[in-house]
Amino acid sequence: MNTFELITIAVALSMDAFAVSMCKGLSSGGLKIKHMLITGLYFGGFQALMPSIGYVLGSRFSRLITNFDHWIAFVLLCIIGINMIKEAFGAAEELNDSFSFKVMLPLAIATSIDALAVGVNFAFLELDLAGIAVAVISIGIITFFLSAIGIRIGGIFGLKYKAKAEIFGGAVLIIMGCKILAEHLGLLG
Repeated sequence: MNTFELITIAVALSMDAFAVSMCKGLSSGGLKIKHMLITGLYFGGFQALMPSIGYVLGSRFSRLITNFDHWIAFVLLCIIGINMIKEAFGAAEELNDSFSFKVMLPLAIATSIDALAVGVNFAFLELDLAGIAVAVISIGIITFFLSAIGIRIGGIFGLKYKAKAEIFGGAVLIIMGCKILAEHLGLLG
C-alpha cells in the first residue's frame, strides 16, 4: 500500500467521524478548543484502535482464507461503503450537546466499526508491523484533525455537508475494494 492509498483510506474512514463531529458541533452551543480536542481524541483514538484489533483478528485467520481473501476485502469494503452512502440519505442523527465519557464513547465506537473491518483487510494485504503502525497512526491522526475541524464546521455551517462527506467516504471505500479485487485478478498492472 502506497502513501496515497493510505491517506485515501484514512480520509474515507474518518468521514463518519467527521459527519458526527459536524452534527455534534451543530448541537453544541459555545464551542471551545477543548471540545475540538475531546472529539478528536475520542474519534481519532478509536479509529486507530479498531484497525489494530482487526489486524490481529485477520492475522489469526489469514492462513485459513488466503485463497479468497481478496473477495473478502472487496465485499467488506463495498458493504461498508454502501452503508455509508445509504446513511447519507437516511434520517439525520440527533445528538445531545454533552462531551461526557458516557456520550462520546458510544459515538467513537460506532464511527470506528468500519475501521475494524479495514484492519482485517490489512492482515490480508500482509503488511508488516511497521506498515500497520504507520497505517494505524495515520488513520488516527487524520481522523483526529478531521473530527476537530468537523466540530468547528458544524458549529458554523450545520448539517449542510454531512451527506456529501458520507457519500465521498463510502465511494472511496468501494473504489478501494474494487482496486484490491482487480489487482488480485490481474486486471491492473
